[in-house]
Amino acid sequence: MPTTRHVKQYDHLKVLSAKLISEIPEVMAGFGELHSCAVAAGALDTKSKELIALGIAISVHCDGCIGFHVHDALNAGASREEILEAIGVAILMGGSPSMVYGCEAMEALNEFEKEQNPPI
Repeated sequence: MPTTRHVKQYDHLKVLSAKLISEIPEVMAGFGELHSCAVAAGALDTKSKELIALGIAISVHCDGCIGFHVHDALNAGASREEILEAIGVAILMGGSPSMVYGCEAMEALNEFEKEQNPPI
């Protein structure tokens, strides 16, 4: 099965992030700790936090962030319907530009779902 654009971008950013860790380890360690703390379960569970992060990623038009947070929301147990509702809220808050990036998030969702459930 061919790898799709969002999956390729996700994989590429993972490689680049590892390189950045070797170049600026203190900064990246701090960022990693911030990320871990921010998405750790608390009053909100990790799935909810990833859905919030996805909505923000769409609203600020961050292509790489969209793929990461779709991927991580799925891994945290988010359903397709929950991710699509998060996309809808992002469109509400961000208007037409967020609709365009919401389409990108939906495409990323489709790609990551195919990676998780390849056709037989």
